[in-house]
Amino acid sequence: MNWLKGSMVALITPFRSGEVDVPALQRLVEFHVKEGTSALVPCGTTGESATLSHEEHEQVIEMTIQAARGRVRVMAGTGSNNTQEALRLTRHAQKAGADAALVIAPYYNRPTQEGLFQHFRAVAEAVDLPIIIYNIASRTGVNIEPETFARLVKVRNIAGVKEASGSLEQMSRIKGLCGNGFTLLSGDDALTLPLMSIGGTGVISVVANILPKEVARMVAAFEKGRLEEARRIHYRLLAVTKAMFIETNPIPVKTAMGLMGLIQDPSLRLPLCPMSPTNLAKLKEVLRSYHLIK
Repeated sequence: MNWLKGSMVALITPFRSGEVDVPALQRLVEFHVKEGTSALVPCGTTGESATLSHEEHEQVIEMTIQAARGRVRVMAGTGSNNTQEALRLTRHAQKAGADAALVIAPYYNRPTQEGLFQHFRAVAEAVDLPIIIYNIASRTGVNIEPETFARLVKVRNIAGVKEASGSLEQMSRIKGLCGNGFTLLSGDDALTLPLMSIGGTGVISVVANILPKEVARMVAAFEKGRLEEARRIHYRLLAVTKAMFIETNPIPVKTAMGLMGLIQDPSLRLPLCPMSPTNLAKLKEVLRSYHLIK
């Protein structure tokens, strides 16, 4: 899948008065189309999918696809710890017109490697949609081992992985076992450039919510062999990348977007709550240093 590259945004879900703010979501899609984002990824961790109802989840995916109008690809977050629910969400995404699906490893259940293999195979074989597996053991409680990816790469529709293990060694092993036909995407903004150096093709980015053009430029610079330019952007982004994870994602990025005026209401859904005053002050300091707020 040669479009599975570049700067893809892990899109936030804007709320207003406790409901999904559809006009705000539409404005964010326009913002990313204008700023050069490669793909939109709604209903992932950053989109607070864990607190969306099934109806809201489907609504956000549908509205994102409709707002994109084919101008930018949409990779819908459709994962669940319940295989049947993941199947339903992925089928819905295909029917709605998504270009791909991002499917997280089942959380809380702590399945074995065989259980993980069977879960992803069941989802992939039920649809005609590229499946990107999301590996983030810090949230799911289970790591998908490179050897399991070596089995999954042979399954129809399994196209790649969003890797957020934090381990370049593991990422290298996955790439080595699965080959060039298997897409390797960064799930950690700080590791995007190092990951690309071992064969990755881009990032599903939190930082791109607020600096989409910069993240896109870094990825494009590396792709075009302008390594010094890519390194400069990488180092320039490090402080803001760290600030985006000063508290649990997406608390800082949504707060930053409110401060920047990208969304009017930066509210989160419990159990996520507003930033502490100390961390809010640190976030504002970083945003000022990037001239993102006054």
